[in-house]
Amino acid sequence: MKRGGKVTVPVVSLKDIVDRAFAERYGVAAINIFNDLTLENVLAGAVEAKAPVVVQTSVKTVKAIGARVLFDMWRSMTSGIEVPVTLHLDHCPDRAVITECLELGWNSVLFDASVLPVAENLRQTIEVVAEARRFGAHVEGEIEAITGVEDGVGSDALAARQSLDVSLDFIRRTGVDVFAPSIGNAHGVYTRSPELDFDRVSDLVAAEPIPIALHGGSGMSDDQFRDLIARGCAKVNISTALKMTYMRSTLDELKLAEQSNKWDPPTLFRVVAAEVRALTVGLSETFGSAGKAS
Repeated sequence: MKRGGKVTVPVVSLKDIVDRAFAERYGVAAINIFNDLTLENVLAGAVEAKAPVVVQTSVKTVKAIGARVLFDMWRSMTSGIEVPVTLHLDHCPDRAVITECLELGWNSVLFDASVLPVAENLRQTIEVVAEARRFGAHVEGEIEAITGVEDGVGSDALAARQSLDVSLDFIRRTGVDVFAPSIGNAHGVYTRSPELDFDRVSDLVAAEPIPIALHGGSGMSDDQFRDLIARGCAKVNISTALKMTYMRSTLDELKLAEQSNKWDPPTLFRVVAAEVRALTVGLSETFGSAGKAS
């Protein structure tokens, strides 16, 4: 559809975005926004890069802003969008929040029951997949906690890993659309360069061709990203990098305001917005999704 001479793209499903990325072996940035400014400028960065993007919301953000308000922001800002975009609920252990978001119109959810025994995780994930299907939505699944705490969800304890057979059984029996394995990755800021199990991604994809979600992306090297994307990591989660960009650029601008004694919030917002857009463009270029909107 064209509007004002530009091609507009409706909001699409998670599978529409990650299945193509998986087939063509590029990665799509899945970025955790936390307010209107970050939402607006992650979308603007994706448009600038001509890249698809997954906009993610944590449970903390959903509760802080309110699911209805957050979804209305999303619907307004994606009206007439020129690139494929989708709205994803990240790391949610709360079934009630999953239901609320699906009913409002979220396109996909990550049901995080990784603290439960595998059998119970599997049983409940099957239920979540069935619920999501009733709304035309998709599900990301995981059976291993990703080390680190993100927006109040998770643990700093070293994540235990399941065998390849257990992982494959989970994928096949639940019918999840994306799978998030633990490969030595972690949420938050890495204290040293992560030692990643690249072969685990290859082994999973070779046995079951499913798009893999790479969590704990903030702080990995470009070479690590490219290697993992080539093996099947089609969805690359970014949260901490956005928070750091937002807060550091805010801090720098506040210091300048203090020095000049000029207190102009719109100037602050413009500076931070530009940094968020630039981060999104850079991630799209690194992951190979820039120019893939058409």
